[in-house]
Amino acid sequence: SSRRASRSTVGGYFLAGRSMTWFPIGASLMSSNVGSSLFIGLAGQAAIGGLAVGGYEWNATWVLIALGWLFVPVYISSGVVTLPEYLGKRFGGQRIRIYTSVLSLILYVFTKLSADIFSGALFIQVSLGWDLYLSTGILLLITAAYTVTGGIAAVIYTDSLQTIIMVGGALALMFISFAKVGWYEGLVEQYMSATPSVAVANTTCHLPRNDSFHMFRDAVSGDLPWPGMVFGLTILSTWVWCTDQVIVQRSLSAKSLSHAKGGSVLGGYLKILPTFLVAMPGMMSRILFPGLRGLMLAVILAALMSSLTSVFNSSSTLFTLDLYHKVRPRASELELMIVGRAVIVVLVAVSLLWIPVIQASNSGQLFDYLQSVASCLVPPVSAVFVLAIFWPRANEQGAFWGLVVGLAAGLARMILEFLYRHPACGQEDLRPAVLARVHYLYFAMILFSVSSIVIVVVSLATAPISEEH
Repeated sequence: SSRRASRSTVGGYFLAGRSMTWFPIGASLMSSNVGSSLFIGLAGQAAIGGLAVGGYEWNATWVLIALGWLFVPVYISSGVVTLPEYLGKRFGGQRIRIYTSVLSLILYVFTKLSADIFSGALFIQVSLGWDLYLSTGILLLITAAYTVTGGIAAVIYTDSLQTIIMVGGALALMFISFAKVGWYEGLVEQYMSATPSVAVANTTCHLPRNDSFHMFRDAVSGDLPWPGMVFGLTILSTWVWCTDQVIVQRSLSAKSLSHAKGGSVLGGYLKILPTFLVAMPGMMSRILFPGLRGLMLAVILAALMSSLTSVFNSSSTLFTLDLYHKVRPRASELELMIVGRAVIVVLVAVSLLWIPVIQASNSGQLFDYLQSVASCLVPPVSAVFVLAIFWPRANEQGAFWGLVVGLAAGLARMILEFLYRHPACGQEDLRPAVLARVHYLYFAMILFSVSSIVIVVVSLATAPISEEH
């Protein structure tokens, strides 16, 4: 699949020789984002809280249009391979480029890789009874093998196949589940009366929410408040879809801007589906007995492998071109290719070592955990990219201090979240007000605003950037 894109050059290995067409790009955009953690996390969150979690998927539809029409034209015209490289060209200097590369690698290892590996391994263990570490190790080695040998071209083509497997398998599960519960009317009736077999006595937290079928929920008492879902989630989605190397690398591999836009449109349509294919079957899991394990195993494995290959390849790209190449500026293409492949092997090893840590620390709702961590770390990065593209006056000093202040504020909240765990069912919430009363999506809005203000103020207080940037 990857023969047409030379794997012996940096451009061929990391960007498929910029030869990709709209269909594999759009399919890869979908499958790179839909890993096993989304299947299990989204379904689990829907089973607990209802339909509103589908808003995470629908929000991506229009952000993907922004990727194709607003962000990618700028990236392609600047001739970059990585997103930190774009910031280096836009602002000059190296500290912002290095900072965003390191932050991305940290986020990949401790959120994307860890969550996908744990959720996928958990599904295999529960459904088949296999040993957790053996099955995960074999899966990681197979995934890394074709990522190392084929580069981004192999990743995108296999993503296309795995998208078909994921959508087809999830469609079958959805139709069978709807038929069993009596379609939408039956789901509404039975979901609201369904209770788990194990519940905490004298509590109501095991009961379905009264607003379970509402997409927009109360701004104060809602578990996913509507202002946060509209504005806070858009900030997180901007990072995921418009500034994250894992996603944008697919669009940068397009043979032309038209194909990049076409891929964004296809990806946007595909992101409408998980609400129906994943969230609603998750709600039906409160009603139905387990079934179709073989089919869902194929779906989960396809989701896991597509997500892992995407993260492996993009992490390799970031480390090789943004970090290693700065230490060894005269490195040959062969040396860079070897380093890029070696990074994937190291990531596989780190991923395997991280499994017991995730297993020991995992509790509660996986999807909430992922979004909460992202809300603490990525809004400053979104602010920098948005102002870099749409406000020419933004300069390097402003962007740097916006990132520093945003990181400090985000880490402060994230440390508090690890120190003060979310209360279990029936327990009183004794956490500090910044955790108990400020939803993580609201915090994302606050952090984005603070970072943007710092960028604007510092940029205006310092010398304008030179015209070449």
